[in-house]
Amino acid sequence: MEKNIRERIEILQGDITRIKVDAIVNAANNSLLGGGGVDGAIHDAAGPKLLEECRTIGGCPTGEARITKGYNLPAKYVIHTVGPIYDEEPDPATLLASCYKNSLELALKHSIKTIAFPAISCGIYGYPLEDACKIAVDTVISFLKNHKSIEKVIFMLFSADSYAIYQARLAS
Repeated sequence: MEKNIRERIEILQGDITRIKVDAIVNAANNSLLGGGGVDGAIHDAAGPKLLEECRTIGGCPTGEARITKGYNLPAKYVIHTVGPIYDEEPDPATLLASCYKNSLELALKHSIKTIAFPAISCGIYGYPLEDACKIAVDTVISFLKNHKSIEKVIFMLFSADSYAIYQARLAS
């Protein structure tokens, strides 16, 4: 991997709702109206205006992404993407890669320079963490090669196990 690209990717462990970046990515459900895990945490931290705005969007298909304001979050924007439910989709890998690519495309469109991703689909949606990590890191690296305007992509992992897996993947 090119040194320049490696310097633009960071792996952190912590709470995605507290990071100061231009945008955080929400691992949302199709309704965009909040849920459990990172989705619920983002909705709670952003406050009720996020839910109000999400109600006007009309949902989001799996693999696609939508953008809202960040409201009470340190991030200016929330990019909501709907990851695949691992054992219910015919091609979960393609859909998961689309989540990252479409989120990054929205970031470009809105002049977002710094963005933080959670481990999309790895909670209740059951995606095996190591497989999802490979897709996430490879998709981001491929995107950054062609798009210099995104200065920093952070993978913000909640657990120490996830953090270790992402660190190992990026090092390889």
